[in-house]
Amino acid sequence: MAHWFHRNPLKATAPVSFNFYGVAASPAANKICNDLRATRACLLELFTDVTCNPEMMKKATDAYFSLLQGFIVSLDGTTQENKMRFIQNFKWTDTLLGNVASAQQDAVFELAAMAFNVALWYTKFASRLAGKENITEDEAKEVHKSLKIAAGIFKYLKEAQVPRFITPVEKGRDLEARVMDTYTIQSQAEAQEVTIARAIELKHNASLVAALAFETANFYQRADHTLNSLDPDYSSKWRKYLQLKQMFYIAYAYCYHGQTLLASDKCGEAIRSLQEAEKCYSRAEALCKEYRQTKGPGSTAKPSEQLFFLKLGSLIKNTLEKCQRENGFIYFHKIPPEAPQLELKASYGLAEPVPFELPALSQQCTPEVYATFDLTKGAKDDKAKPKQEEEVKPVKEPDLKPQKDTGCTLS
Repeated sequence: MAHWFHRNPLKATAPVSFNFYGVAASPAANKICNDLRATRACLLELFTDVTCNPEMMKKATDAYFSLLQGFIVSLDGTTQENKMRFIQNFKWTDTLLGNVASAQQDAVFELAAMAFNVALWYTKFASRLAGKENITEDEAKEVHKSLKIAAGIFKYLKEAQVPRFITPVEKGRDLEARVMDTYTIQSQAEAQEVTIARAIELKHNASLVAALAFETANFYQRADHTLNSLDPDYSSKWRKYLQLKQMFYIAYAYCYHGQTLLASDKCGEAIRSLQEAEKCYSRAEALCKEYRQTKGPGSTAKPSEQLFFLKLGSLIKNTLEKCQRENGFIYFHKIPPEAPQLELKASYGLAEPVPFELPALSQQCTPEVYATFDLTKGAKDDKAKPKQEEEVKPVKEPDLKPQKDTGCTLS
């Protein structure tokens, strides 16, 4: 199912040399700086490497963050801020705002911005894997897990790291609460999509599918509402995607709820539920068109071209016709004027974020080595260069090649 998910672009960042000549006054301190530069560059390279997998990403993330924490956590036995926290300036773009970067001279800002990109990578990895032809059960589990890991990172940053910033986050930037909440909720919703596909594949009870679809539609609605106060210039396209997915899964919920009602001999109500499914599906199709025509950041998904999308249209049509036939022969029920209220709660299959934890502090970062960083000497890094606001080059991401769509069938 290539192009089933909308993906905003990766964040881009200016190079960081960590050249603290004079300040790093020992070979061990210099080694930390050199290793910081090398592990950061390695992690940035992996973001666009199509051969990178979650194991490689975790190893690279841990390598960099274990060293970066040496500039964040207290190493001198006091409760005061780490003396190295504010020595280096970091510059990052935002996923919705183009190439105009924001900068903070704060290692916590670097940690949050880089971890945000790691979470984005997990969503893109999941999308790429879901786009494979004949996806296996293990690969489907990997998609599901990756989306929950992403949700966990976004949630952790909002709760644990962004509140530590000295400079508040500007509106519309990635680390602002509304944007992070939307990414978190979207990742959970997309993980539940995998669960729904699995439940349909294994012919689970229609009531379970309906409840899962209803909960997933609610996730997408929440994500959309979270963005409604942001500037439409850069949030409209993303919101259209969230709206079309919400309407698609509401259609799913009404369709499978109709099947449940028919099985309970409530044929008139079943017909009304399926008529509502038909209406919601038509609205989802219209929103797909609006989404494609809306300008904004990110790769354009093409849900209405996917077999998974098209199959639902056929299922609604066939099930409605079956209900109408049964009603004409057996039940003779009146069709209610109002659609049934969907008050469905899923007991199983809800996707919870995987809690994120930072790696342990690197063994290189000892109090003894920390003491050899001498701030009284003043860093000479970039002092000779004129200060100017320049655009950070956008990340050149690999193309996602569409493959033959198998309708998200797990082989």
